[in-house]
This record gives sequence, C-alpha cells and structure tokens, in this order.
Amino acid sequence: MIEASGLRKSYQSKRGRKTTTVDAVRGVDFSVQRGEIFGFLGPNGAGKTTTLRMLTTLLRPDSGDATIAGIDLRRAPAQVRMQIGFVAQQSGTYKQSNARRDLVHQARMYGTSKSAAHEQAEAAIAAFQLESFADRNIGTYSGGQRRRLDVALGVIHSPQVVFLDEPTVGLDPPSRARMWQEVRRLRDGGMTIFLTTHYLDEADALCDRISIIDAGLIVAEGTPSDLKHEISGDVVIVDLATTAGAPEPATVLEAAKILAEQPCVESCETIEHTLRLYVDGAATAVPLVMRALNTKGIEPGAIETRRPSLDDVFLAKTGRTLAE
Repeated sequence: MIEASGLRKSYQSKRGRKTTTVDAVRGVDFSVQRGEIFGFLGPNGAGKTTTLRMLTTLLRPDSGDATIAGIDLRRAPAQVRMQIGFVAQQSGTYKQSNARRDLVHQARMYGTSKSAAHEQAEAAIAAFQLESFADRNIGTYSGGQRRRLDVALGVIHSPQVVFLDEPTVGLDPPSRARMWQEVRRLRDGGMTIFLTTHYLDEADALCDRISIIDAGLIVAEGTPSDLKHEISGDVVIVDLATTAGAPEPATVLEAAKILAEQPCVESCETIEHTLRLYVDGAATAVPLVMRALNTKGIEPGAIETRRPSLDDVFLAKTGRTLAE
C-alpha cells in the first residue's frame, strides 16, 4: 500500500549570519502492506513527522520516490490525497463549531452531495460514539473526545490509507486505550494505518510492524516480537540508588566496570545511577552480579529482571534509550 525509496528532506537553518543545512530525513526505505498497522517509532526530532508530511503531500521530497495505493507521490499528489486521510498532532477543529457540522463540511470537501454528506456524518458519529456531544461546541470537549473527532474527520471519505501523527499525545490512560480500540477497528474494516509515535508501549501493543527511525535514518524494521527477539537473553536492571540517596559518579563507573567484566554479562549500559545488563539468563546472572558488587562493598538499592523490550532494541541500535 505504501512504498518509499530513498526519501530525503533537508532544511536551511539560519543563526545570525550563518546558514546551515539540517538533514531531517536522510534517505529512508520501507514498505507498508495492505491492511496493517505500521508504526513509525522514534524520539522527537528523529524525522517521523517530516516523513509523514512527505507521504501526505504536504512536503515535497528533495529526492527519492514513493507510491501510495499504487499512485506516484511526486507525479500525482492530488490523486494521492483522494486515497488518504491525515490526522495531525494538532487538531484542525474550531472551538465554536461542533462535530456534526465539521463532519458534514469535511465530507462535502471531497465532492460528496449534501444529502450523502449528512449520511456519512451520521455514520461517523455512530461509529466513533460521538452521539452524546455531537451538537455541543467543540470547545467543551475533553481531549479524548476531540481526538476521536479528529480521527473521524480524517476517515469520513473512507480512504485506503490513514496517517495518524502521534494519535495519543496528551491523552489520559482511558482515552489512550479507547483510541487504540478505534485504530484497531479501522484496520479491521480494511484500512491501512500508518502512525507515528514515541510511546514504546503503544508501538508494542498496537502495531503489526514498526520501523525505528533515529536522526533521519531507519535503524530497524520488523514486527515488535521479531525486533525484541534480536536481543537475546534477559535484561537485568541494577539501581545503585538507596534510601541514603544516589551514589557518587565514581561508584557508578566502578560498578559498571566490575559488571561488564563478568562472564555472564554480554553488555552493560549506564543510565545515571542505573545499570542495564544484557545476560544469557537472569536466574544464574543475578547471584553472580550481587556477589561481584558485594566483593567491592557496593550495595545496590534494587535489582529487576525482565525480557527485552522495544526500548532495549532502540538502545542496541542507537546507543541510547528513547527517553534520552
């Protein structure tokens, strides 16, 4: 449904008299299959939104090619727009309007007759459960209600592909869970979903496949399960902070050096006063880790074990966590 090859986009940044070139997207390649939820995962500033804006014809690529539903992005952008829906991070609605009015207006903008537009609006109101507030001013809506309206507006014309840019930013947990349900419902109805996110749990729970982008380059792609399986063994988190407070930096460095030398530890990453260890098996590694630290008089505040996560994948691919 989406094929991208070598997409690039640069900006000119001016500071004082000096102008520099910022490479926002540095040649990305990926494909999205029909009827899947495809996640574009990465930190703020990684190039997610720039890539999405190129795919939705809002930015023209400096180079590279892409097709959406078989239509060439650069040669026929108007045709692409008829096949896609786009929900931006910021809502495009007005506080003084209401959901019913906006939905009818949006449908009419796609050339639908007045009567058909009203029918489509009623169907969207029912599908997204907007009935209880469809005629109230949008300014009175909660964040979750407004976000559901945003998505309804983006799919009122039944596009083949819908692009969602950070669809759950700023939502409380119940509203996030509701939005996940809506996204799955759209996929189950036959739409292809392309969403950007920097929430690891969202990408893990919602996406059929993901691409991880960092500094304008794709560093990994696959199903969440496959990507996590690339990180073998278990993860042991050693927190050196105790009730007495955070340890001295020298103590953290010493502990990291000691543990990195242990045969059971494949690699060790330091994040402030926490050490993240990748080991073959947590059950045998934890006693060895405790013994190695106690020998040097270092007492950890807590030790946690778990299976690798998408954050571990990001760390392995980029050398830092997503939060960093």
